[in-house]
Amino acid sequence: MRAVRLLAAAAASAALLAPAASAQTAARAPSVGAPSAIVIDAHTGELLYGKREHDRRAIASTTKLMTALVTLAHTRPGQVFAMPPYPIGAAESKLGLQTGERMTVHDLLRAMMLPSANDAAYDLAVNVGGSKAAFVRMMNARARQLGLTETHYSTPVGLDDPHNYSSARDLARLAAFDLRNRTFAKIVNLPSARLRSGSHPRTILNRNDLVRRYPFVDGVKTGHTARAGYVLVGAAAQRGAQVVSVVLGTPSEAARDADSITLLRWGLAQFRRSLAVVARRAYARVDVKWHDGDKVDLVAARSVALTVRRGARVTRRVDVPAEVEGPLPKGRAVGSVKVIYRGRVVRSVPLVTASPVQGAGILRKAASSLGGPLPALALLGLLGAAGLLALRLRATRVMRGERAAR
Repeated sequence: MRAVRLLAAAAASAALLAPAASAQTAARAPSVGAPSAIVIDAHTGELLYGKREHDRRAIASTTKLMTALVTLAHTRPGQVFAMPPYPIGAAESKLGLQTGERMTVHDLLRAMMLPSANDAAYDLAVNVGGSKAAFVRMMNARARQLGLTETHYSTPVGLDDPHNYSSARDLARLAAFDLRNRTFAKIVNLPSARLRSGSHPRTILNRNDLVRRYPFVDGVKTGHTARAGYVLVGAAAQRGAQVVSVVLGTPSEAARDADSITLLRWGLAQFRRSLAVVARRAYARVDVKWHDGDKVDLVAARSVALTVRRGARVTRRVDVPAEVEGPLPKGRAVGSVKVIYRGRVVRSVPLVTASPVQGAGILRKAASSLGGPLPALALLGLLGAAGLLALRLRATRVMRGERAAR
């Protein structure tokens, strides 16, 4: 059967409102005081806002985003590592691990990401890489693989070093990649955690207060050194949208948090919810074969809602046959409606019959072929008459044969 392809505009959509934001404020660029800042779409990496986002700067403990990524790629959560000797400085963030103390990788990751424990980061680095230097080489190799061209590492911890730097752009891209890992995403969204391995149980708190204060914030990592200032890689999600923010070089925790929440709210406000397909709505009406003039509606089997950028167009493409032939029950899939966003098909929904489709007998097929019931009846009449005539002729020949035989 010949396929019919129809184009239709997307259905009206409901706006996605980020907390304390509106569609009107979404159109204006955010105002932040951080020397370098960015917010991106976490799903696509698309830049939503940037301020000197390519500047290479000291990044403090956000270095641990790469330490976590390399660790997760080379370990299992239940593995147990013994703490190597580490002369930790008095001002460093630490968990208080003693040399030889044994702790699971999962607990070490939580200690590294939540209270930013440097001893936990060092423990992971030495045990995964065999040495600190080897692990740093692994970090830089992974950065190159990810295309983080504005990044270089010299430490798995994040202490100030002129050779340990990144940019807001690279940190945002790295965090978005990290968040694809469910273990990582779950850890950085914890307000607190209870560590049960090690020499004794410990309760730790997340230094990223935004996770605790705002339900829509779900990560990621704080950092602070004298050279880096206060830095924060943040993340927030709402109704299908997820954004990642970075602020570098802010003068205080308060300024860091204020800039981050501004970026996250603004980023979420750049998206809206679109109801692209509505369940049980008719998207096509096709002919029923052998039933001249009869049609059947084809309705969507389910709804499709998408989170899309404000101003972006969502379209539909309906693919159905030119006609259907019964018998078919109600709900039989005979086509599809495809949702197109930014030039590609992102969803496909079956189109099903809204009512049963009757089959056709010989008489109806004949009637349809001849253009209606009257011509069909006339033809049947002629065929019947021809049949009767043939029977009479045969009977006449039989009778003549019998007479000749006598």
